[in-house]
Amino acid sequence: MADTDQDGDADPRVLDFDTDYELGQDNIRPMGLDIHNPVFVISASLIILFVAVALTNQEAAAQFFGWLRPFLTSTFDWYLMIAVNILVLFCLFLAISPLGKVRIGGRDATPDYSYPGWIAMLFSAGMGIGLLFFSVLEPMYYTLPDLDAWPLGRDPSVPGNETMGIVGTVFHWGLSGWAVYVVVGLVLAIFHFNLELPLTLRSAFYPLLGERVWGWPGHLIDTLAVFATLFGLTTTLGLGAQQVAAGLNDVFGIPISDTLIVGLIVAITAVALVSVVLGMDAGVKRLSEINMVLAVILFVFVLLVGPTLSLLGNFGAVLRDYAVQIVPLSNPFGREDTGYMHGWTTFYWAWWIAWSPFVGMFIARISRGRTVREFVLCVLVAPSLVCALWMSVFGGLALEQMAAGYDGVAQAVSEYRPELALFRMLDQLPLYSITAPVSLILIVVFFVTSSDSGSLVIDTITAGGKMDAPVAQRVFWATFEGLVAIALLLGGGLNALQGAAVSMGIPFTLVVLAMAWCLYLALRSERHK
Repeated sequence: MADTDQDGDADPRVLDFDTDYELGQDNIRPMGLDIHNPVFVISASLIILFVAVALTNQEAAAQFFGWLRPFLTSTFDWYLMIAVNILVLFCLFLAISPLGKVRIGGRDATPDYSYPGWIAMLFSAGMGIGLLFFSVLEPMYYTLPDLDAWPLGRDPSVPGNETMGIVGTVFHWGLSGWAVYVVVGLVLAIFHFNLELPLTLRSAFYPLLGERVWGWPGHLIDTLAVFATLFGLTTTLGLGAQQVAAGLNDVFGIPISDTLIVGLIVAITAVALVSVVLGMDAGVKRLSEINMVLAVILFVFVLLVGPTLSLLGNFGAVLRDYAVQIVPLSNPFGREDTGYMHGWTTFYWAWWIAWSPFVGMFIARISRGRTVREFVLCVLVAPSLVCALWMSVFGGLALEQMAAGYDGVAQAVSEYRPELALFRMLDQLPLYSITAPVSLILIVVFFVTSSDSGSLVIDTITAGGKMDAPVAQRVFWATFEGLVAIALLLGGGLNALQGAAVSMGIPFTLVVLAMAWCLYLALRSERHK
């Protein structure tokens, strides 16, 4: 029952979560599986149908997705940007309010993972291949005059605007995007570890829906979360496969073809399946730590062999200008830089939101024992600073190379071969025969951890919130993540990948905003118990 005040009346600030219902009790168990009906059945059936239709109608799929992405990002720009702005302000409120003292798992809970292990898994899940794919591409894209994508219409060649290309990139990988992960991850953690509800998206809506959350409204929420997660992940997997193919071509001369890209997705998915079988601690955690070590080695190398002082100076200037420009960049109205806002920002916000069930649930699973304030600061601020540093060094070096007369990166970007941008930048540094293979390994490991973590999250949702569902189900979802990525790449390439992510991110935005309100109600309840 709800707690009472001093007069014996129920305290309206304390939520009543008395329910004997367990989502897993409706699970069906054919052939040793443990699946929640109808979420698993509907999700799996529709995804199998999507793969079949996309692969058998590749030309029609290419035309459809080629139209879908620009239509959605230009039509729903204000909606996506306002939603993300609300989430940022909400996270800042949680960090400074008394609600920040609430501990995930209860007052006596202790963390399951050390800071290094926790942060390593956080970065591998939350950043993925994006750091390597976009850190060189975006600053260059925003700087070249013929691509019409200057943030806020600022010409980087004009004195005082030199950092705008990097600032525009950091805006997409900083506080705004991570605020989405904070809200989804924190609401799932609180409702699962503190309120003892199943670890699935529908549980967050108990304050609004009550017992109906276990019926069709809950089924709809979880099914939408499965699709958002799957299409958000496959966009990343497709980008990673394209970048690995470009690296293999550049380093070893292997011709780029659809066969190569499909083979890469199949091979790397197979590696992910091994990680799936090994489990969280032996699989995801170990790979995440390997990833962190490789990423730090590559970053330090680029920083030291490049113009170190200049690149570190970039970082300070970018942080300053980011703080100044974040409000104008977040404003969806009266903008003249529509190429930047529609082509990049609104796509990014839809992509972050599509990724949020995956990253949010994964972060929730590994964050028991942290306070709300600790969670918000670590998940919001720390990754944003690291992203700003990474983009300042990698993007800043590419821009300095162009200023010195080297046009390799600029040519790859202007010809829109984005998968080559990183390798063109590394090509001008010593030991390319070593750094390029290391980058390929890093991309592959990011690929594997994303696929493994994603299959874990989707399996948890489709098993009714159970974290110990049979491994065969995670194998199923990891396999179909690869198949959907193949179907999208063959049925429209990059446009298809991005269109799929946006199409799921837009409706799921309403879900995330509602979750923020439910999180406030839950934290207020925990604070006043």
